[in-house]
Amino acid sequence: MVTTEAMRLFVKILEEEDPGWYSRASNFVSEPVIDMPVSHNSKAEHAVENGNALPETKTVASENGNVMETQDKDVVSEGLGSILVYDQWIAPPINGQRPKARYEHGAAVIQDKMYIFGGNHNGRYLSDLHVLDLRSWTWSKVESKVGAEPPESASPSILAPCAGHSVIPWENKLISIAGHTKDPSETIQVKGFDLKTGTWSMLKTYGKPPVSRGGQSVTLVGTSLVIFGGEDAKRSLLNDLHILDLETMTWDEIDAAGVPPSPRSDHAAAVHAERYLLIFGGGSHATCFNDLHVLDLQSMEWTRPTQQGDIPTPRAGHASVTVGENWFIVGGGDNKSGASETVVLNMSTLVWSVVTSVQGRVPVASEGLSLVVSSCNGEDILLSFGGYNGRYNSEVNVLKPSHKSTLQSKIMETPAPDSVSAVHNATNATRDLESDFEVGQDSKIREIVVDNGDPEPLKSRANGNNENFLVTLKAEKEELESSLTKEKMQTVQIKQELSEAENRNTELYKELQSVRGQLASEQSRCFKLEVYAFLAPVVH
Repeated sequence: MVTTEAMRLFVKILEEEDPGWYSRASNFVSEPVIDMPVSHNSKAEHAVENGNALPETKTVASENGNVMETQDKDVVSEGLGSILVYDQWIAPPINGQRPKARYEHGAAVIQDKMYIFGGNHNGRYLSDLHVLDLRSWTWSKVESKVGAEPPESASPSILAPCAGHSVIPWENKLISIAGHTKDPSETIQVKGFDLKTGTWSMLKTYGKPPVSRGGQSVTLVGTSLVIFGGEDAKRSLLNDLHILDLETMTWDEIDAAGVPPSPRSDHAAAVHAERYLLIFGGGSHATCFNDLHVLDLQSMEWTRPTQQGDIPTPRAGHASVTVGENWFIVGGGDNKSGASETVVLNMSTLVWSVVTSVQGRVPVASEGLSLVVSSCNGEDILLSFGGYNGRYNSEVNVLKPSHKSTLQSKIMETPAPDSVSAVHNATNATRDLESDFEVGQDSKIREIVVDNGDPEPLKSRANGNNENFLVTLKAEKEELESSLTKEKMQTVQIKQELSEAENRNTELYKELQSVRGQLASEQSRCFKLEVYAFLAPVVH
């Protein structure tokens, strides 16, 4: 085991067994104040350096988060919608008391408010809940209550401090699922925070729940949560797959076909077209990954499609969100350095591209940060919070992506056969091309209207061409179906040939066994003859 990994495991064990070890040790050891470079962004240093004593970076915002050094205050004060810069991270002026610096926390947006729950600060698990009002950009702490424990609960563990959990918005609730705690339970715990009553409660589930874990991915697909991987309380990496139906609160363990991703934690997951679960990156105890896996949630089969474009470097601890068919990934690291690029994957074409890069030791180049998507003046915005990159931070950064429309328009300008989803091809699935065309065409029309300001003539021309496009698409669809039929026939033929080859192999194996038996018999006879020849002179 490499030295940094051994140190990381040692510190993690120490943190879980005795969370207060550092505060006691710091009373006797003076901690130097140094400016750590990005190249030191290693998980092994999360507790060793305990970045709380390191100086606050001034590249984005000052300590109180209210002073912008690179932004015009008057422009920013009018709202983020008035900022004309796209694909660049900025730190907006924030009011109120910021939450304690942390990483591996949970974050979610409900009704123009970003909620932050739990996390890890200086080796201590947290259980506080904070909210950032995205209209006034003001932080406030949520004074929550604790509801009654279920009768079968042995101890009050609803608000046990945790890190590495997932927070999912569901109706008017925040659902906190899994996570590492000081005294872990045997199975995953599901907690709910009611925004109306301000009350936490333990949610009762049915079926067989997964083992407790942290660093897993939890993805909302329709009315279900899909849970993959993570690291259990014994530090064993996992690659199991479970689904929690939020309407019935019933667990279901999935045994999917194909080759699943290797066991990992701190990876990213997203859903495309409410059918395909994508898994990217993550880490084991010895290495980090940059592989991409796709699970067809209808056939429940794993595939590993080919990635294209600027494929990201291996990383773990990154955060991600989806905007349309684009999957944005921010931060993470590889135990040597932090990832400075914000990248985006078009989930239909599986083409990666770099949105922007940051310089220096800044929060968006951290591990364990959170990333959510919201809207401001009708435009999507990405919000990052927290993370660790040599120090723990509690800063908010915002990016307005331009890829949302440009990638989609480029796809629609290509011929229909070339724009058929790469994810769907990888899983041998079919698409309703007519429906996809209508949605994409409407989006393209809306973009043209915004650019030209004269919608009616363009709409009429587009509607006039729709029928011709649909006829073409139907013909291409029939051609694809014909090709698929031929492929199926070839597959059947190959299966038959494979079966015949297996039969021949079986016969050859039987012959081989027979020859081996004869050889063994001959060897035994030869041995007896040699013994007889050796003993014959002695007898005479």
